[in-house]
Amino acid sequence: MKYERTDGHTFSLYLQGGTGTRRLDNGGVNGWPGALCVMPQGASSEWEITDTFEFVHLYVEDDDLRRFYTEMFDRDARLMVLPEATFDNAPEMAKALQRIAEATRQSDRMAADAAVTSALTQLFTDPRYGGKQFPSIKGGLTPAVRRRLIDYIDANLGQTLALHDLAGIAGLSEFHLQRMFHASCGVSPHVWVMHRRIAQAKVLLAGRDPIAQIASACGFSSQSHLTRVFKSLVGTTPSAYRQGVLTHA
Repeated sequence: MKYERTDGHTFSLYLQGGTGTRRLDNGGVNGWPGALCVMPQGASSEWEITDTFEFVHLYVEDDDLRRFYTEMFDRDARLMVLPEATFDNAPEMAKALQRIAEATRQSDRMAADAAVTSALTQLFTDPRYGGKQFPSIKGGLTPAVRRRLIDYIDANLGQTLALHDLAGIAGLSEFHLQRMFHASCGVSPHVWVMHRRIAQAKVLLAGRDPIAQIASACGFSSQSHLTRVFKSLVGTTPSAYRQGVLTHA
């Protein structure tokens, strides 16, 4: 099996088996239960598989991973470095990926979300996969401006957020804000705001407030607007997400 310059990043954990899986283009090393593989975007690889195995794949698009990196660690997205790894031993990340598999089998979306967050946090706190200090970089938003913008967005998710207002906070033109925000946060201001609104909606959906009220509180124009964006980003509707959360509460 060959992978040629793949889109997105792939994190794989062998749950069972793996000794019959060998990577041909990297020394011919065989896998084992509990082995972790990290394939960054654009990586190519060639594998020989001679026995059955079970593993979990976590696929993350590049802009989503950079957004998470900035959101979680308050670092410029351009500092994200993801080295390739084949059959590593990373116990904490392995536990998180195992929880993703278990939550998926049980259709527990909230547990899966939490496990994904845990897996990516473990990834970037491990010195082998980015858990180290990087040199400063030029251009983009300064850390203080980036934090000011993110704090303003989080404090005003229920309000109309205009690019003009964000540009004013940053002291930039709208054009330069767009360009520099994307460079430093991995996504455009619009995409960042949508993800933050959906994150807040997930928290509120664990309660009993009407979905229309939650939509308004999170800055959506209507319940149908929330539903459309929620399904696009999460893969299910707010009502189905709430049902899953309450079922596994």
